[in-house]
Amino acid sequence: MKKVLLVVSMMLALAIGVGGCATTSDLEAVEAREKAIAAKADQAALDAEEAKMAADEAVLKANQAVERAEEAEKRANERERIAEEKERLAEEKAKEAELVFQKSMKK
Repeated sequence: MKKVLLVVSMMLALAIGVGGCATTSDLEAVEAREKAIAAKADQAALDAEEAKMAADEAVLKANQAVERAEEAEKRANERERIAEEKERLAEEKAKEAELVFQKSMKK
């Protein structure tokens, strides 16, 4: 009886051992999934790098636009300063002309 119980136990253990092991097709399926995941990860890394490059290019263009705007503002301020100076000179000349006119009217 003990011998039969031992044989049954051994058969059960063998069945569990064989059934619990992965087959070649199981291993191949796992490897295929691993390769697919690795490919997706590689593609995601490439996409992220492309997005970073595009963002860097956009930042560069934005900085260039800011520089152009600042230069335009400087030129506009310089033109405004020149216009104000010309206006001041014109007012002075107008006052001088008015004084000359007043002197000529007194004679």
